[in-house]
Amino acid sequence: MTESLTGQNTRRRYEIAEDVLRRNISGGLLPKGLVLLEGPIAEILQISRAPVQRALQALESDGLVHRFKGRGYLVGPPGTGIEPDRTDIKSLGLIIPEHADEALQSRSSWERIYNTVESDVAGCVVFGQYRIIEIELANHFRVSRTIVRDILTRLRERGLVRKNQSSHWIAGPLTAQTVKDHFVLRRMLEPQALVSGANDIDRDALSGLLDRLVTLERRDVRDYLDDLEDIQARFIATCILATPNEKLQDLIRNNLLPVTATERLLRRLGLPGDPMLITELRLVVELLMRGAPAAAAAMLESHLDAAVNRTIAQMKIVAIIPGPGETAAYLTRVQE
Repeated sequence: MTESLTGQNTRRRYEIAEDVLRRNISGGLLPKGLVLLEGPIAEILQISRAPVQRALQALESDGLVHRFKGRGYLVGPPGTGIEPDRTDIKSLGLIIPEHADEALQSRSSWERIYNTVESDVAGCVVFGQYRIIEIELANHFRVSRTIVRDILTRLRERGLVRKNQSSHWIAGPLTAQTVKDHFVLRRMLEPQALVSGANDIDRDALSGLLDRLVTLERRDVRDYLDDLEDIQARFIATCILATPNEKLQDLIRNNLLPVTATERLLRRLGLPGDPMLITELRLVVELLMRGAPAAAAAMLESHLDAAVNRTIAQMKIVAIIPGPGETAAYLTRVQE
């Protein structure tokens, strides 16, 4: 049931988002050169970034938008020398047909709740083990227990929660060993995906990614801490998820969820970033630009080996922190 709910509805949201953006571009409301970012569009449509990303990719394939050296897409065809216009899209009054708005909201309520629950869970599991009680979760969001079970099932599929012997829903603890396990899978999956999709990588996107990494590498790490999650996501989307193997794409995405959540939490706690991360990714991208996917995959393996060591070292620091000051009401700390 969860797969049907998430899979079909995500595709429909992507189609609706694409249609809304296409109409606003053709109608001139979104002018040529306007920078389109996934986050603000997702906020306007009240959906997640994933369907917005797919919608922008579809518009790019039709030549209505194109990538550039900065973040996001520019409205207009590539190769025309359009200058970026960074006007806030929220100020333009995006026209959303009533039927599209109703369709988006009826399909997005489940996803908005899911994203919140995922964030709540990911923010506490590094501190220990927590129990999630279905009825309390349902009451917290004022939704049915059917929706709650769908959400929890999806979280279990992504490795963020599990059921114990008493059939209680348990989140965490996220330990050094579980992090190592996820990185073992990353090392098995991601280099293989990089090699298998090397010929399908968007060269313009790859070039833009390289320029962005070079720019960040020249800056002090304290100046780009907020960019780390975005640049890593862009690297994964451009270099790893270019593989035509959709099953492999799904495995990689799901395995990355707890890893990304851990790194996000560590940054939220103020732990310093390592500038070597940017250098390592830049080396991978440079090798891809030179047409050396095997060497790029080997460099990616070295990057993942270094990344797991960095993450474990930071988790040792977190181990001496007492825990989050406040958690969601439906999360109850379990004594281990």
